Amino acid sequence: MIVHTHQQNLIKLSILTILLLSLSFNRSHAQQNSNGVKDRQIWVKALYKIAYPVIHNLSKGTLKQNLPLEKGNNYNLKLQDVTYLEAVGRTIAGVAPWLGLPDDNTEEGNLRKGMRLELLQGLKNAVDPQNPDYLNFRSQAQAIVDAAYLAQTFIRAPKALWEPLDQVTKKRYIEEFKSLRTRTGAYNNWLLFAGLTEGFLMSIGEQYDPARIQFAVNKVTEWYVGDSWYKDGEKFSMDYYNSYVMHPMMVDLTKILSEQKKGSTDNYNQALKRMVRYAEYLERIIGTDGSYPAYGRSVTYRTAAFQALAQVALMDQLPAGVTPAQVRCALTQVFLKMYDGNQNFDDKGWLVLGFNGHQPELADVYTSTGSLYMATLAFLPLGLPAENKFWSDPSAPWTAVKAWSGQSFKKDYKVEY
Repeated sequence: MIVHTHQQNLIKLSILTILLLSLSFNRSHAQQNSNGVKDRQIWVKALYKIAYPVIHNLSKGTLKQNLPLEKGNNYNLKLQDVTYLEAVGRTIAGVAPWLGLPDDNTEEGNLRKGMRLELLQGLKNAVDPQNPDYLNFRSQAQAIVDAAYLAQTFIRAPKALWEPLDQVTKKRYIEEFKSLRTRTGAYNNWLLFAGLTEGFLMSIGEQYDPARIQFAVNKVTEWYVGDSWYKDGEKFSMDYYNSYVMHPMMVDLTKILSEQKKGSTDNYNQALKRMVRYAEYLERIIGTDGSYPAYGRSVTYRTAAFQALAQVALMDQLPAGVTPAQVRCALTQVFLKMYDGNQNFDDKGWLVLGFNGHQPELADVYTSTGSLYMATLAFLPLGLPAENKFWSDPSAPWTAVKAWSGQSFKKDYKVEY
């Protein structure tokens, strides 16, 4: 039987396609079934890759010298007044739980200790008026936002990142936070930024503004629309701000109020239940290959979209039917897809404007290089020690993998709280 050249080529192409699909499946399957030790290494590598340029330069007083000043075409802020504080606050809010772990002699432990020591020096530099990297808290409304992420850093790792600071540095942070009261911001998630900074001051026994705290809690409670979703102000927005800001900061603030006997424990428990439900939603949108929808504003914050899921995992409060291992494996796949290559970094290791690659057209009017470092907020479970079940349990498929491979998976229904 004679097979024509065209037919031979088709056969060869079909065989090649099958081989490529098999390799792709095997790589994905191997990633889904990698053990927790390997997954943790992937997380540490990605987080360190993102955070190191910011923390290292801040420790040396060279952040303002070396941070690229890329911005969107319609950028409408005073770039050099805001981008450096953005980079610092957003980076360290995600790194804090990891740096809060005790020292050990492992390779990861040495890496962590080195970064923590650099950050402590950097935190000192950031509020030293004589340092080249003295950050601007005193002008621009944007400082309200990123001071809150700094406050959240201290809330998340007080023993590692707040208590070791010298008294002069602590006093400087307190005064910088209080200086924010001369400004106001947008009538939306910004209320939580102002409230959380004041909540931190309350938590350390400093004078605080109760009106800013109560206004934030009251309005966000009013903005709840059901099934884990808050409006971002008077109108609902379909974006990731419920994860970037609303749930994590509402939970953190109401927890402080409860602990300080200034608010109801019921309010905290309700906020937590709502975040747990939202985390269930986030786990479901992670595709079999680690992709997730790029919808809404601020998609250049990349993996910050999963902060609420990450925080729920850190708190050991995952919803029923969602195991720590499946969250670990799902987020590992996300991090591999987003950070294993160099498409999201420039040649010096800084993040570039975009979602998955250099896509500056996606930048919002408030987005610059410093804004992007909210990406670290998905890495909060690294604050769980390596022996925790999040890392030690056998690998498990997440919801999308179950659904698309014909396995049984939990049906989804709305909740009423």
